[in-house]
Amino acid sequence: MRKHQTLAASALIGLLLNAQFGVSQLGLSQQRGDSGPVDASRYATTTPIKHLIVIIDENISFDHYFGTYPDAVNPPGEPSFIAQPNTPAINGLTSTLLTSNPDAAAPFRLDRSEATTCDNDNHYTDEQKAYNGGLLNQFSGLLSGVGADCTPNLSMGYYDGNTVTALWNYAQNFAMSDNFFASNFGTTVMGHLNLIAGQTHGAVPANVAGKVVNGSVIVNIDPVTDDCNTGSAIEMTGKNIGDLLNSKGITWGWFYGDWTPTGSSNGKVQCGTEYDSHYAPFQYYQSTANPHHLKPSSVEKIGQTDQANHQYAITDFWNALQSGNLPAVTFLKPPHLQNGHPSDSTPLAEQEFLVQTLNRLQESPDWKSTAVLITYDDSDGWYDHVMPPIVSTSSDSANDALLGPSGLCGTSKPGAYQDRCGYGPRLPFLAISPFARKNYVDHSLADQSSIIRFVEDNWQLGRIGDQSFDAIAGPITGLFDFTGRGVIFEQPLILDPTTGKPQGRW
Repeated sequence: MRKHQTLAASALIGLLLNAQFGVSQLGLSQQRGDSGPVDASRYATTTPIKHLIVIIDENISFDHYFGTYPDAVNPPGEPSFIAQPNTPAINGLTSTLLTSNPDAAAPFRLDRSEATTCDNDNHYTDEQKAYNGGLLNQFSGLLSGVGADCTPNLSMGYYDGNTVTALWNYAQNFAMSDNFFASNFGTTVMGHLNLIAGQTHGAVPANVAGKVVNGSVIVNIDPVTDDCNTGSAIEMTGKNIGDLLNSKGITWGWFYGDWTPTGSSNGKVQCGTEYDSHYAPFQYYQSTANPHHLKPSSVEKIGQTDQANHQYAITDFWNALQSGNLPAVTFLKPPHLQNGHPSDSTPLAEQEFLVQTLNRLQESPDWKSTAVLITYDDSDGWYDHVMPPIVSTSSDSANDALLGPSGLCGTSKPGAYQDRCGYGPRLPFLAISPFARKNYVDHSLADQSSIIRFVEDNWQLGRIGDQSFDAIAGPITGLFDFTGRGVIFEQPLILDPTTGKPQGRW
């Protein structure tokens, strides 16, 4: 039997006291001084969440992982999944969509033996064509991976709780959204920029053939301010969430599994073949870049502004956690072998990273004030049956093609930045926290920039501005219960990294 505790009420009382006596100013003075580590729990926040951790994985649509949730096939030889009673319904794949889909190919189940797949097409224009003005009938033909070793009509494939077992178990015990979207159609860099800035506009140079148009990024391109860039490169102007956090002295960091250099030459560091600068979005901004991948000056300085400039290896994250120096806001980017990206990784390898990370976090003293968000940078072109609401129109006839043969993505408002057609595809989004609602599905409209809006609101940072999507982003607070009624601190939910099944019980 789960027992209600008084910790949530205490957290709320502490929150009111912090706000009344200006604890946020204490954080600012510590941040700018040399007094060692900063206690993020002393910042004034508008919720009891003092530590936010965002895990950003790769290239998955909502239907690809959760389309048949909570019903799994449960064949012999695969981890079984049986839903809890009263599991809420989602906007998923109905029997009609599974058997009489408007696409030429129907969605089909992939099992654990098919964890390794080809990569699909997720380009800005091609994804718009696949949605075809709301008909959603061009996925299999336009976006599926091609090649002799690729499953035919691959983009229509999906997994269930026998493969992405841990994610389904997290959804059973915490909260998820079935109405969360990429901010734009398109690829990895666009998703990462929207995650940290709500913005793909502001690139310099403003036009790079096939990659940057009218100042907006539409295809993956490297950052100038990174020794390890390998091709054409840009710098992003404007602000990101790191700038806002720095302005208030709030500790934060981006921790990336393949960050550590392998050597140096001619005054620049060299990175291994695993490193991908597209996975380090703060490198695109001069204000938050660490061009030479310098290490933090000490464990105590992780989260503060020093030579590392808030850009770290994941080992730095664990060192900070162990030393009691967990930053207020953390972004975790898994190594490429464990980020779930088709062809480079698998959902099973991704599961290992997620489970090992969450198992360890739940046993940390900071867990009582922590929320973990899990989401993805883009859909990889995997099928999803929901037409996204178009909140950002674009009228670039050369690159916009959402409205079928007529092209374009609606008609842009005067002064609006072009080539930011969105929202894009629906993505998985889960909240795992002592404050997360249990076995709950939130249907509120949200997108990638909703995450930075939560950061802005929780730490009272203000908005980024300059047409950042944070200004119109929907809230994610519906995933949580801050009243104390739904907040229960008991045994953590410990899962097996291989099977994704529970080792511990609530």
